[in-house]
Amino acid sequence: MSNSYSITAPLSYKTPSFPSLYWPIRASVGEAKYLYHLTDIWRFTLCWTLITVGGAHFLVAIWAVLMQFASALRRRAYLDSGPGRALSPKNRRLFGENPIRQTVGWVWLIPLVYLVIGMAEAFVSGSLVGVILGVMYQTGGQFQGSRRALMEAIEVEVTIWAVETGGLNG
Repeated sequence: MSNSYSITAPLSYKTPSFPSLYWPIRASVGEAKYLYHLTDIWRFTLCWTLITVGGAHFLVAIWAVLMQFASALRRRAYLDSGPGRALSPKNRRLFGENPIRQTVGWVWLIPLVYLVIGMAEAFVSGSLVGVILGVMYQTGGQFQGSRRALMEAIEVEVTIWAVETGGLNG
């Protein structure tokens, strides 16, 4: 007699379409969809990690761009004020002759760098967590890959990432 608790996918199993999440509490009969294969669990976890971490990096990059433009506007306003006009030409050049134009020249790099770094982090962490979850579901035997459980794992992953990188420091 074998003590194996292997769960195999039903014969009619098709990989659920992405993202098609459901809320498992009070779900309708037949609404529950599960992920059975390691590649499905990995792909789902990776995609949602890329979306959430990429979205967070994009929002932070937009905020950084807006702050750079706000700084350029303040410098421009100062240069146009009385004390700014009284500055020597050398000091005016230190502030920038046209701060807004100078900012536009390089500020587009901020979202690019943030997104490249964020996508690299998301790919590594999403792949690791996806494979770990997939192996856990396959070896655990009694677990089916509920999508809600995967989303909770991704939430924990993002929270840990934010704490480790100092994102939640007050």
